Amino acid sequence: MEINLRNIPFDIDFHPSTNLITVGLINGDLHVYRYSPDLLPQRVLKVRAHLRESCRAVRFINEGHAIASGSPDCSILASDVETGSPIARLQNAHEDAVNRLVNLTESTIASGDDGGCIKVWDTRQRSNCNTFKAHEEYISDITYASDSMRLLGTSGDGTLSVYDIRKNKVQAQSEFSEDELLSVVIMKNGHKVILGTQNGNLLLYSWGSFEDCSDRFIALSPNSVDALLKLDEDRVITGSGNGLISLVGILPNRIIQPIAEHSEYPVERLAFSHDRKFLGSISHDPMLKLWNMDELLQASNNSLRSNSEVAPSDNDGMDADDSHLESKRGAKRKNKRNGPPSGGIDGFFADL
Repeated sequence: MEINLRNIPFDIDFHPSTNLITVGLINGDLHVYRYSPDLLPQRVLKVRAHLRESCRAVRFINEGHAIASGSPDCSILASDVETGSPIARLQNAHEDAVNRLVNLTESTIASGDDGGCIKVWDTRQRSNCNTFKAHEEYISDITYASDSMRLLGTSGDGTLSVYDIRKNKVQAQSEFSEDELLSVVIMKNGHKVILGTQNGNLLLYSWGSFEDCSDRFIALSPNSVDALLKLDEDRVITGSGNGLISLVGILPNRIIQPIAEHSEYPVERLAFSHDRKFLGSISHDPMLKLWNMDELLQASNNSLRSNSEVAPSDNDGMDADDSHLESKRGAKRKNKRNGPPSGGIDGFFADL
């Protein structure tokens, strides 16, 4: 299924329990669509969320009753999912443009900005819980290890950071990689952290050894890996700079197969529906695409069964990373980096 948004999308998120998907657009709008396997998707809500800047990040929050959105205007807005009316707005949530929003628990979210700062928010108390500043460049992605209450962030400065939520401190930070880090997932039952990079390599870190990566998977290079989405503990879905969406095995490392092609432009975001029956993708075109996961994975599952008798080596397609290379900080951030001058925090989600 395809939805012509008529504007460039920046982020997508599926509702946690119903067939709704929200998307943030370059013109500042926030859209919500209802989808069905048998009917064309229909827009059910349009919100003029951010008047002067783009809507760069979106997430359903509070069990799907509201939508949080972040913008280069440094604000975070909470909108009612039924009416679109504003619930609360934090006018100066960050000192730099808000670039990323992720859910941590039912009542907490994390936000990342273009200045390298990550903050944790209590959405019910409307307050800031934690603030971490470990990076020199934009926050590209954030993920959460709920069992250990660790927050992991990647940045354009080429480093991975690990935050201890309970102790409110930076626990670890990696050495500089040779390129910008764009995406992160935790796999292998919490034992491995996988990073996507601008040059297309996947960097594999062992949990607890975050100084340097233990292995690299180079088969996707030279196309950037802008998006990572964990399918299960052994397989990850990648969105690449050439527009391809691929299924990749981790340890043993291999490209199982390309499963879809969004467009000729980089795949910026990937997300699963609440029942994992659909995969959503957005790129630098105005199209939101919903892919049927059963159809996408049928061929790959057949391929796995046929190849199960000959398993590749754990080192297949990997290149040991024995050197500590400096980051080539630079050119990835397209035309999205247009935030206003920085400002201080005026208050926490002041009621409207």
